Amino acid sequence: MDRVSQVIQGGYCIGCGVCPFVDASLAMRMDEDGKYQAVELSQEHSDIASRVCPFANGEYNEDVLGKEIFGSVSGIQHDDVLGFYLKTYIGHAVSGGFRDKGSSGGLVNWMASKLLAADKVDAVIHVKESSDGNVMYSYQVSRSVQEIQNGAKSKYYPIELSEVLDYVKNHDERFVVIGIPCFIKALRLLEEEDESIRNRIKYHIGLVCGHLKSSFFALAEAWESGIDPEHVKNVDFRYKLPDRPANDYAIKATGISNGKPIEVVKPTRELSTTNWGYGYFKYNACEYCDDVLAETADVTCGDAWLPGYQSDGKGTNVVVVRNSDILDLLEKFSSETQLEEVPSELVVQSQSSGVRHRREGLSYRLHLKDEAGEWRPTKRVSATDNIPRNRKRVYEGRIQLMNESFTAFHGAQESGEGMSFFVRHMGPIVKAYKKADNPLWRRIARKVKRILSGTR
Repeated sequence: MDRVSQVIQGGYCIGCGVCPFVDASLAMRMDEDGKYQAVELSQEHSDIASRVCPFANGEYNEDVLGKEIFGSVSGIQHDDVLGFYLKTYIGHAVSGGFRDKGSSGGLVNWMASKLLAADKVDAVIHVKESSDGNVMYSYQVSRSVQEIQNGAKSKYYPIELSEVLDYVKNHDERFVVIGIPCFIKALRLLEEEDESIRNRIKYHIGLVCGHLKSSFFALAEAWESGIDPEHVKNVDFRYKLPDRPANDYAIKATGISNGKPIEVVKPTRELSTTNWGYGYFKYNACEYCDDVLAETADVTCGDAWLPGYQSDGKGTNVVVVRNSDILDLLEKFSSETQLEEVPSELVVQSQSSGVRHRREGLSYRLHLKDEAGEWRPTKRVSATDNIPRNRKRVYEGRIQLMNESFTAFHGAQESGEGMSFFVRHMGPIVKAYKKADNPLWRRIARKVKRILSGTR
């Protein structure tokens, strides 16, 4: 069995769409759980399919690729979490309405627009609302600031690159692409193999990533907000609430209810499916990824989940710059942003939960696979069970939460009970997970602290 087959058959496909672009024996399909997956049309695959797969090509990991891409850049540094970097910032866009329209500080789309304005690229490859009635969002090409802004905000939804790569292959233009870490890595691997793609994709803007969601996430959010899954049109996953902290946002779902158009705004704290730590509807591949900050991207942006920043509901970005052209861009248009250069450790701290899950947690998940005698991808962390017992229970609980969320959603559809079935099915699993994540010694310590401080 070759490596891309191991990825597909082992359930590690992230659905990026790069392997079918290079190998006609593979195709992309949406599976019964709402995830894009590569499908084997035959058992014979080219070697290139394995070389471009981000979960099959263990030799070209993010450290190796990063060194090849950025290692010779003057002033470059390296961090185990950030990868290679020139400078790290915290801030936001102040012009053009990018911050208001974005999920966070608006710097992703601001940078894309400035690459256009500086004549560095001709078009932007990013995710926008789809005209295909079967999916909400897809990768598309934009050529103006307005088109770019139409694709603003995070899309917690399955997407794939094969169709837009066909477009790049047939258009001799300069592109910047926006994507999550594994998608950017897949593109970098493809660029190692395909000169025309390498020459046309000039820049890569990475997004800090917790994990990729199946389409069930959007449908469940809308369903719990009062719109039946069959009648959901669109979900805005990061609808900003006035005068609320950045981490207290809402969704805005649109669709049809009782034969009439409906729009519902619902704070995520009122929905059972939106706790990111539960990992509902997560791609299994995400449990075997060790890149949180898109280490192979020219620049990475994410949320500044830090004291002093997340209280600002307008949103603030952390920024990791690896390409000197991006530094020049930030300097040229500095009046349009408010950026503070910060120590790299602060950016790492902003993503501490995700980093722990992708390093300590991954090492334990690898151990579980090895103990079961199952194939799994080669990663930069080593398999081990040498972690505290309660952390093992936490990571085991997250695997169960992920797997059971799909079972519960199918049950909600088949039972006719709707999301009440989902909540009831997941309730005991969530309770056990919370207990693991909040062990007895921690509860006792908190109680003692309250007693000593004179509170109840």
